[in-house]
Amino acid sequence: MRHAPTRLQLFRYSAVTWNTHRIHFDADYAEQEGYPDVLVQSHLHGAFLVTLCTEWMGASGRLTKLGVSVRRYAVPGDVLVCAGEVTGAEQVDESHGLVHLNVTETRESDDTVCAIATATIALPL
Repeated sequence: MRHAPTRLQLFRYSAVTWNTHRIHFDADYAEQEGYPDVLVQSHLHGAFLVTLCTEWMGASGRLTKLGVSVRRYAVPGDVLVCAGEVTGAEQVDESHGLVHLNVTETRESDDTVCAIATATIALPL
């Protein structure tokens, strides 16, 4: 799954999440702080990883656990690629199981890992 955040998306995301830190919508301020442009919000990195999980699990699944760690920044123009790997599965009862995933968000231009997550998804058997 690929995402290409834009300045407009970052501005809107800041507005709906009440994030008033200028580093996410004021390019001049971000440059004064030493960054090349405004930064993708940590929670938006997480939302991209959640989207991968929920698209994969479908309507019958339930995301029961998620841990996200943002490792590197991303800016508008970066293409962020989210991918996941099943690391384990277990049967909970006769009708449900749990699937464990490692999920990564990587900047396509240089393969920098921007965010990682572990997720547990409940699925019907």
